[in-house]
Amino acid sequence: MGKKGDLSNFERGMVVGARRAGLSISQSAQLLGFSRTTISRVYKEWCAKGKTSSMRQSCGRKCLVDARGQRRMIQADRRATLTEITTRYNRGMQQSICEATTRTTLRRMGYNSRRPHRVPLISTTNKKKRLQFARAQQNWTVEDWKNVAWSDESRFLLRHSNGRVRIWRKQNENMDPSCLVTTVQAAGGGVMVWGMFSWHTLGPLVPIGHRLNATAYLSIVSDHVHPFMTTMYPSSDGYFQQDNAPCHKARIISNWFLEHDNELTVLKWPPQSPDLNPIEHLWDVVERELRALDVHPTNLHQLQDAILLIWANISKECFQHLVESMPRRIMAVLKVKGGQTLY
Repeated sequence: MGKKGDLSNFERGMVVGARRAGLSISQSAQLLGFSRTTISRVYKEWCAKGKTSSMRQSCGRKCLVDARGQRRMIQADRRATLTEITTRYNRGMQQSICEATTRTTLRRMGYNSRRPHRVPLISTTNKKKRLQFARAQQNWTVEDWKNVAWSDESRFLLRHSNGRVRIWRKQNENMDPSCLVTTVQAAGGGVMVWGMFSWHTLGPLVPIGHRLNATAYLSIVSDHVHPFMTTMYPSSDGYFQQDNAPCHKARIISNWFLEHDNELTVLKWPPQSPDLNPIEHLWDVVERELRALDVHPTNLHQLQDAILLIWANISKECFQHLVESMPRRIMAVLKVKGGQTLY
């Protein structure tokens, strides 16, 4: 029995050529090894449309989810699991689908399961303040940002939770509001440190053995910030950056900076703006290096020693590159009108 089914374009051309040469359907089928039905069908299609390429629909199982069904899959819930999406889709449908079909359909649509970006929840008022800050600094060059000393506190934990939310999103939707998980500042176990740096050098990293209050922060400012600023910026042209934590805004801290305003300037910082502070990326470096240790710390003393060692070994290229990114960070805030950025 000859070959049945659809033929390649080359085979279809052979069929048409044989028939046009005067061979009968039976002779063509015997010569080419195709069934008589196939020879007849291909030649009729050629006579009707004048083409030897296949006009038939592609073979294979028909897609179970049409365009309308695809739109129903994701809807407004980006955090739904594969099981939840499948169950919701099958409600009221005559032909149900399995989770494998759901996964295949979502990937065909361009969706993949990814972890959402964690961003601070920014209020409307604070968006305006972030935008005002970006507009005020939009003409600053890298040379201007070299005069800023960056500071922040961070906490590092001995153990980490593996529970993470996953969402369905397309490749270019990483900052879509429906694909974000907002975070708030919170305390936790582990080792807390305060650090500072500028484009020129890494500054001190100070372990904090208790909750950081105004009195403790005043000691850090007088013992570490003051000598760093006067050494790195002897012409008193340096800016000191700090966020708006309560201890940073205490009256005794404000009074200290007023008394030393001839030596340094405190950069007016917008609230909820970790994406504008390059030191946040240094904390990420420390966190990654901690997780990559062959022997992980088993107590807080070992954890503190490891943090201090990692900080001391951060390369100059690393922190200088972060400062050099400041003009781009400012432009990113302007672009989103004070909202969240990718930084």
